[in-house]
Amino acid sequence: MSALENSPLVLILCTGNSCRSQMAEVLLRQAAGDSLRVESAGSTPSGYVHPLSVKAVAEMGLDLTEARSKSLEEFLDQEVETVITVCGNADQACPEFPGQKRRYHWPFDDPAEAEGSEEEQMGMFRRVRDEIDAVFSAYGRGRKDSIS
Repeated sequence: MSALENSPLVLILCTGNSCRSQMAEVLLRQAAGDSLRVESAGSTPSGYVHPLSVKAVAEMGLDLTEARSKSLEEFLDQEVETVITVCGNADQACPEFPGQKRRYHWPFDDPAEAEGSEEEQMGMFRRVRDEIDAVFSAYGRGRKDSIS
């Protein structure tokens, strides 16, 4: 069993698991390294990862091309140490998970609601990505420091 498999699981939830939670997952994973196992899911998964989410994190050198939209039901039988919701709907629909010690609600605007040209939409994806990055990278570094 690898060190990562023994690490606490942090589950990031939103409604569709196509934008915010996917970006938060990859950004937290980068910041926390092997100190945390990071996954994301949705209360009503969209079935896809939004192409502009993929593009937004690619601009930071991160890869979401292999990511998939998952249901929170995939995690109901797992030990989830920390649950973080990133939208109000997921916060209201969030169940308790086995072993859960912490729950946070850090809401962000939904970039999937952006309108206009692709470049105008990318502006919102970049803004939300940067807001998520600031919060989740600080959290990940703090958790990494406290574990090591």
